Amino acid sequence: MRYLLTFLVLFLVISCTPEKKGDSTRFVHGTFEIPAGDNYGKTTIVRKDSLQIEEYTKKVSISTDSLVTEKEIKHIDTLYIKWKNNFAYTLRMKSPKTDLDKDPIFVQITKVTDSSYSFTARVGYSNFKQDGTVYKVD
Repeated sequence: MRYLLTFLVLFLVISCTPEKKGDSTRFVHGTFEIPAGDNYGKTTIVRKDSLQIEEYTKKVSISTDSLVTEKEIKHIDTLYIKWKNNFAYTLRMKSPKTDLDKDPIFVQITKVTDSSYSFTARVGYSNFKQDGTVYKVD
């Protein structure tokens, strides 16, 4: 009887724990993409060991006296990636250029599919959050 009670309590605790579907370990290494968004082109991410290299274009408006034009500027950022567990990691810029770049980015994986994961990212200790989806390419 005592073992049955212990089993039932353990079963209830495990079954009531929030669950993230799928296995996110396949997203630790490889090549990934984030689709284009507001003012940003598609982002390509390469993860190897403790580094994440991101390549993307950013749209910038350039205005002269009589004309406003948009220009896409290519950016490449290198970040350190540290996995807290299978569903959370932290990013830090390798060479921060601004004070904001010095803040860590905390990423929580919220959903996993066969070829992608959804995430919520928080910059530093602010309340600013960004949601998105990363797709595995390689």
